[in-house]
Amino acid sequence: MTEPEVSQLVARLDILVRLDALNLVAGKKQGEQIALLSAAGLAPKEIAEILETTPNTVRVRLSNFRKQKKGATHGKTKRKQT
Repeated sequence: MTEPEVSQLVARLDILVRLDALNLVAGKKQGEQIALLSAAGLAPKEIAEILETTPNTVRVRLSNFRKQKKGATHGKTKRKQT
């Protein structure tokens, strides 16, 4: 295979991965979408491109998700201050 053929194949595979990722998260809230795509091994920049948001938004959502998950596994719940 020549270099241009390999590049074209990689580009087509990238499109298929993105379409599959969109199908995986269809109908879910953005936080759930980000968590699922991250669990599938995509980097924040890739997730941001797929969901048409910023990498910073993805990193913040992932951080919040991890904190929430960690709190749930330790029996901690965040209380609302009145």
